[in-house]
Amino acid sequence: MSIEVLVPHLPESVADATLSAWHKQPGETVKKDENLVDLETDKVVLEVPAPEDGILKTINQPDGATVTSGDVLAVIDTEVSTQKTASPEKPTARTEASAVTAITPLSPAVRRLIAENNLDPAQIKGTGKEGRLTKSDVLDYLEKRSAPPPKQTADAAPASMRDRPAASRAESAGVSPRTESVVQLDTTPAPDLESRPEQRVPMTRLRARVAERLIEAQQNAAMLTTFNEVNLQHVMDLRSQYKASFENRHGIKLGFMSFFVKASVEALKRFPVVNASIDGQDIIYHGFYDIGIAVSSERGLVVPILRNADQLDFAGIEKSIAEFGKKAREGGLGYDDLTGGTFTITNGGIFGSMLSTPILNPPQSAILGMHAIKARPVVEDGQIIARPMMYLALTYDHRLVDGRDAVQFLATIKDYLEDPARLLLNV
Repeated sequence: MSIEVLVPHLPESVADATLSAWHKQPGETVKKDENLVDLETDKVVLEVPAPEDGILKTINQPDGATVTSGDVLAVIDTEVSTQKTASPEKPTARTEASAVTAITPLSPAVRRLIAENNLDPAQIKGTGKEGRLTKSDVLDYLEKRSAPPPKQTADAAPASMRDRPAASRAESAGVSPRTESVVQLDTTPAPDLESRPEQRVPMTRLRARVAERLIEAQQNAAMLTTFNEVNLQHVMDLRSQYKASFENRHGIKLGFMSFFVKASVEALKRFPVVNASIDGQDIIYHGFYDIGIAVSSERGLVVPILRNADQLDFAGIEKSIAEFGKKAREGGLGYDDLTGGTFTITNGGIFGSMLSTPILNPPQSAILGMHAIKARPVVEDGQIIARPMMYLALTYDHRLVDGRDAVQFLATIKDYLEDPARLLLNV
């Protein structure tokens, strides 16, 4: 019996998907629920599992093909005995790669690079957690493999030639000793144009969608950024005092992001226009607080949504953010994780950014940018003292949010962070 493998139902907002990489080839045995192929959309990578045990009979769509819901990807023959089709031949590099992949899960980006370049993962040293391969590991391996062999220079002349007197060397070369004294050999190696490689690759669906939305934000919104700085001494003192008991009680570390989420929610309650969005000629005021948390992944920047953030305590926020990070690294974020959002927080400080102007995430009207914490001199009670300071940036849509509201909104976040007890007392 033959069973068709179909493209799963795509959400209404997603028109099509790109076939990223096949993990099985025609004639290979497949098991039920085993991942056959990756489909990349502009938000997530979907894994298409085998519906039944059998043999992959045909592949109807090649790597890189654009497919829509219901398209036939492949056909599986469920009646062929897997014992009769077992091959006694020596495993190929592809089957060995599949075995290694089964033992150590690979991200979609890594699997795609390995498939495109016909690599054996077992030959590449992984530097990720628990020895996992990262995209950088594969790219470094490809660069070293394609590097040209060292070229022989003039200094590498035969020993018999080097040991002879200059006059003898000149005679052997067909010139007189006098000529040799004025002729200088240029031993500088000529530029090797082949050692300047270039690689042209198509944009991933996610990268293309991010580029599209950034241009959309630049063209359709009147973006303006206001700045402030915040003294995080009290937040750091609070974390130091309770971090051990917090982790023992909730099983998660107390980070900075939960303070910023809480402070942002309270500021959004005071300035609802910052939590609103423009729809044509209308303004939509949202009565809920779905906070987007920008997360870096191997596929690029993604923004999973923290639903009903106003109803979460510090532990709930930290656990949700940790789960988002794990899903992003493993390619497990779904459409529901990335859809919606009324306000976004992005933290460039984890990469060392001191100051930046974040770009809006349409159709939201504002985004908060966090930056690196640095000890800087401040004046307190007439004394100069070093404090852990962070620059904050709020980019907002000036069509909807007035400058006064934006400045006061950012100042409210600053006030809550500099006196975090107010977050607990709701004052």
